[in-house]
Amino acid sequence: MNKYLYTALILAAFAAAPVAAADLSARDIMQRVDDRDDGDNNSSEMEMILIDKSGHERVRKLRSFNKDKGEDKMRIMFFLEPADVKDTGFLTFDYDDAKKDDDQWLYLPALRKTKRIASSDKSGSFMGSDFNYADMTRKDLDAYDFKILKEEEVRGSKTWVIEAVPKTREEIEETGYTKSVLFVRQDNFIVVRAVHWEKDGGRLKYMDALKVEQIDGVWTITENTMTTKQGKETLHKTVLHFGNVKYNQKLTEDMFSVRRLEKGL
Repeated sequence: MNKYLYTALILAAFAAAPVAAADLSARDIMQRVDDRDDGDNNSSEMEMILIDKSGHERVRKLRSFNKDKGEDKMRIMFFLEPADVKDTGFLTFDYDDAKKDDDQWLYLPALRKTKRIASSDKSGSFMGSDFNYADMTRKDLDAYDFKILKEEEVRGSKTWVIEAVPKTREEIEETGYTKSVLFVRQDNFIVVRAVHWEKDGGRLKYMDALKVEQIDGVWTITENTMTTKQGKETLHKTVLHFGNVKYNQKLTEDMFSVRRLEKGL
């Protein structure tokens, strides 16, 4: 065998081999989570199901659009139904520069008003769901101390279980969490499960990515839940279904503006 071909095959074999936990620090793993390919110029249809502690369900339908601008990410979402939330819109600019606060706006059609979400409000519930505004953007990795706790399987996939603790009170106030434990799949660096300790009320929030699929070569979460519990009691649950996910769409920057947010879909 040609020695150059042999060398190439050996390198390829090492590249394809799973990364052992000992080879990466917790911070390295979280950097790979942050850097993984999550696609660009994508659109999707969303179903949001809100379930109260009595089991009563409210169902909302949305359309979502995402675009990368260099290392920054832009997202705009429009509520389609039911009537009480129709034409509500949400716009996010998720900046890569940790020194720059992410921008978020919520358009409320009943008031014909766009509200900018302040940093002090980002721990609040997003449209009555168990996700908060801070959950909608990437975290500043330098604002956390990370530690690998163990390895564990989640639905047949090996994960690293990583503890994330905010370094400052400011980060706790903005995210609403005093600590998180994250389950990171070792083959694709997706956080497929998480437990968050809320700063107020002694509640825990449990995130679970129930379905993860490859769409156009991009690992994509297509079903996700967030459950709020107090002890063993479930207080509320949100289920998100993502359908008709398409990447590499022709999306222009002017679609991601407050003007477009107020104009609607």
